[in-house]
Amino acid sequence: MVINMPEDFMTLFDEAPLNRRYWLVFALMAAVFVFDFFDFVIVGYLLAAVAPEWHLTYGQSAVILYSGGIGAIVGAVLFGAFADAWGRKKQVVIGTLMCAISSGLIAFIPNGSWFLFAILRFFVGAGLSAAVTPSITIVVELTPTRHRTMATSFYLVFFSAGGLIAPIVSATVMGSFGWRGVASLGFVALIIGILVWIYTPESVRWLAAKGRFVEAQAEVARHLSLPLNRVPLPSLAPIARPRGNLLDLLSQPWMFLETILIWGGSSIAMYGVYLWGPTIVALLLGVSVPHAAAFFVFVSGAGVFGKIAVTFLAPVLGRRPLGIIWGFGGAAVLAVAGYENAAFIGEVPLMIVLLCVANFCVEGGFANLAPYTVERYGVTLGARASGLGQAANGFGKIIGPLSLSLIAGTSNLVTPQQTAAAVLPTFLFLASCMVPVALSFLLLGVETHGKAMGIQIQKGR
Repeated sequence: MVINMPEDFMTLFDEAPLNRRYWLVFALMAAVFVFDFFDFVIVGYLLAAVAPEWHLTYGQSAVILYSGGIGAIVGAVLFGAFADAWGRKKQVVIGTLMCAISSGLIAFIPNGSWFLFAILRFFVGAGLSAAVTPSITIVVELTPTRHRTMATSFYLVFFSAGGLIAPIVSATVMGSFGWRGVASLGFVALIIGILVWIYTPESVRWLAAKGRFVEAQAEVARHLSLPLNRVPLPSLAPIARPRGNLLDLLSQPWMFLETILIWGGSSIAMYGVYLWGPTIVALLLGVSVPHAAAFFVFVSGAGVFGKIAVTFLAPVLGRRPLGIIWGFGGAAVLAVAGYENAAFIGEVPLMIVLLCVANFCVEGGFANLAPYTVERYGVTLGARASGLGQAANGFGKIIGPLSLSLIAGTSNLVTPQQTAAAVLPTFLFLASCMVPVALSFLLLGVETHGKAMGIQIQKGR
């Protein structure tokens, strides 16, 4: 018999207020996002400094850059499975410590040791995904149903904070302390890992799904500041307990496909804009790359505002309609940006305006799809599903620039030279990647807003 978890147990937890204990955990999980993403994206500024100093070839630089992406894919898949099997909290701590130590050790590698740099970058990427994948799951499972859509969407705003801090810190610190001083800041995330270990509880929903009711009971009592005897133990056991078998995701093939499409399509479009955008803008406007990069401060800011907009709109529209609108909207604006790449509004390039609008939808959409994936799969598969999405995101980071290199008609996949003739097909390709995102929400998606994450249980043990 399949029913919901008894009201005398989980309802107490789900009806809890967003108290100080909740916001402490939320803040720590947000700090994991900020500091781990800082450690991940800072490589671009480190590489800009060491490449000429070490006389690195383009191939060596590419190995350093791509090793982090490959590590992120591996970390997402493995630690998503570990989080379902052994708990969310441990994986967040392990991942944060791995990311921090690997990032900080880059400051001590000998000059010219590019291969060691690449190895450490692999573990930075793996640690990032190992921490971020279960941290999203923790926030989704910790937040009461009535607040979940808004709170978890807002949580994704911190995804962008690390990327915004990295250039500020690099500009401030590198001049005085050099690239090694910047790299050593990676160790700061160690503090976050320790604080997570001390103050973050294990997910109550995961404990209950595992049948560890005594531990879940104690955690609910602490969370609500109630005597232990005020939190009755359930008398029923879970049907399907979380485990680490990745093949379980294939038991729902349409959900599996939906996750790949919404994460992969959004990732290819977003990183295509970020990695190719400055080059295209510099080419079309005849300005320097630093000048073109300055335009992208606004494009990046639009992505942050997109996530904030999702935070307020998702509870009103629902996750599924918002995914459809944001997907088709991003596709349409990217296509128009390709067609109107030479137009101006006064002295403002229309392409920059359109890229801001497009990134508002493309990057902003991650605030909707990331928590949606965990909500869609539920407690028993949530972390593995999040890992699957993060892996698709990692492949998108690689597939995007490589695909656009081929569209540009170049055999150099490391430093491709964009041509004016390739601008329109480039943007049409990016637009086409957002269409499956919208169609997935339309044809395969279900509404998760306001739906409790119930745990299937049965009589007996």
